Amino acid sequence: MSGIRQKKAERIQEGGPKGIRDTSIDEARLRAFLAHAWQTPKGLYGWLATVDHKLIGRRYVVTAFLFFIFAGLSALAMRFQLAAPEAGRIGPDLYNQLFTMHGTTMMFLFAVPVMEAFAVYLVPLMIGTRNVAFPRLNAFSYWIYVSGGMMIWIAFAFNTGADAGWFSYVPLAGPDYGIGKRPDFWAQMVTYTEVSALAVAVEIIATVFKQRAPGMTLDRIPLYVWSVLVTAFVILFAMPAVMVSSTMLILDRLVATKFFDSAAGGDVLLWQHLFWFFGHPEVYIIFIPATGFVSAILPTFVRRPVFGYLGIVLSLIAIGFLSFGLWVHHMFATGLPQLGESFFTASSMMIAIPSGIQIFCWIATIWGGKPIFATPLLFVLGFIFTFVIGGLTGVMVASVPLDLQVHDTYFVVAHFHYVLVGGAVFPLLGAVYYWFPKVTGRLLSERLGHWNFWFIFVGFNLTFFPMHILGLQGMPRRVYTYPLESGWGSVNLFISLSSLVLFAGFALFFLNMLLSLRNGHLAGDNPWGASTLEWAATSPPPSYNFPHLPVVTHRDPLWAEPDTLPVIEGLRVDAREVVGGTVADAVPQLRVPSADNSIWPLLSAIAVGGTFFASIYTPWAVVWGAIPVSIGFICWFWPKGEPEDEE
Repeated sequence: MSGIRQKKAERIQEGGPKGIRDTSIDEARLRAFLAHAWQTPKGLYGWLATVDHKLIGRRYVVTAFLFFIFAGLSALAMRFQLAAPEAGRIGPDLYNQLFTMHGTTMMFLFAVPVMEAFAVYLVPLMIGTRNVAFPRLNAFSYWIYVSGGMMIWIAFAFNTGADAGWFSYVPLAGPDYGIGKRPDFWAQMVTYTEVSALAVAVEIIATVFKQRAPGMTLDRIPLYVWSVLVTAFVILFAMPAVMVSSTMLILDRLVATKFFDSAAGGDVLLWQHLFWFFGHPEVYIIFIPATGFVSAILPTFVRRPVFGYLGIVLSLIAIGFLSFGLWVHHMFATGLPQLGESFFTASSMMIAIPSGIQIFCWIATIWGGKPIFATPLLFVLGFIFTFVIGGLTGVMVASVPLDLQVHDTYFVVAHFHYVLVGGAVFPLLGAVYYWFPKVTGRLLSERLGHWNFWFIFVGFNLTFFPMHILGLQGMPRRVYTYPLESGWGSVNLFISLSSLVLFAGFALFFLNMLLSLRNGHLAGDNPWGASTLEWAATSPPPSYNFPHLPVVTHRDPLWAEPDTLPVIEGLRVDAREVVGGTVADAVPQLRVPSADNSIWPLLSAIAVGGTFFASIYTPWAVVWGAIPVSIGFICWFWPKGEPEDEE
């Protein structure tokens, strides 16, 4: 913890496996032992076998942004086609693939994974531990995720891209109307990504509950960690619904089950119920971590603790619960009973209350502080403006009479992007500017950052706000062209030109990162003067995160004790070991061995991914694929410890 003197606060009780402990050697040797114990081997094997949460988190972020670029380019291609009426630049089949791949990539391969990626990297640092609870599961989740994304984009390159929308409604995606293997690739991609997301959710919950630094009671957990904890529980309950529905879809297509065939006793609407039971919580799986970014960034740049800590925590939990009671507002046009629709209208409006509480807490934080308008704070302010607009239009479409008029129009496209881009991407970009120095040791350019913000903010609003007008004028969504006499041509041309401004903003963002990686100013350990534990580690953090695990005595530990940070001692330094504590009060209970690097998560992911892929062509792949999958998992979990580790 460079720059912070450490005082010993307590010692982990002796006993258990023998080894060198941090109480018996000097600081230089201690760091050398820790670096050896927690190191990732050099070369290709180390790159493939690492279980370091920081390396895996960085890979997640880079991979997610690569998928973001693919999705953004597909959006530009769509705007190129829609810039003029009756244009023939892109045919209907390719357009269907483009808008499906755009939505699928943004929702399944970018938005959710990038939020989990930040959690994988930051949570152990913010709660004062050395790795996530299940390091090999973490590595497995990444390999499954990247293989699913590669599969669907390679299929697109061979003209087998999904083409039934990111929601893949039946019967359009069913056996009667689905083209070739396109819906099958989509369905299996969903299975890949949801297995990955569930794995990360489990490890985040276990890490936060059991590996917090001593003294980090529930009311001292950073608000960002609270946000990803709530998100992990939402993932745990929401993701199985879409995994079940995508499995039912591929069974209908491959083995002739009739889950969604109304003529054989199935139910077409069952797909929508299952999908949106996942789909609306997914919006909050993306949004809730974004609010955590805001609650982490804001206090640092207004130089005061966040206002209403308890209110924000309760709001996060309330949003997590209420998110499961909204799914039918995506189905108001399907002819459901009006009394039932009224309940979902009420719940759709009710969820605005906890969101509003957070916004007022942030405004009060700014009001009582002294804002420093650095780039991260600009993106936070941009988020508040755009998300309020998205929230207001969300309340509008929660009204059944209005929704029936605008449901399949560009009004919903505008609302959706104001909520997800305004409510998630703006805080995400602020988070990149905020934590980039911690990850790389270098600051992003503030000058480029300000230009970056204004290009994205102006470009976004000029691109998506006019879509509200198009929707009210009746332009339907998901169409590849429109008639000349509709009168929509001038607005569409304006939107397409404005999208180039938005594109330039994101190009500046990536350019800033590339330039700063090599030439950015050295950041130091805590360039922003922030209050949370990740800023106590060096920048970038070593493989073991902290030479001594910290003890937390305050909600803002680095502000409360800027010079002397209490630490614990008694852990082994010649082996991977973390502290396990109580759930409520984080009282240390035991020393827990942490898994070493292993190639088996990758090999297991290859076996699982290969089974999923082959099952697109034959259901027998599930039977024969169970053999390599079982071998992979057995070798992964085969005990390799010394006899004393069994005690």
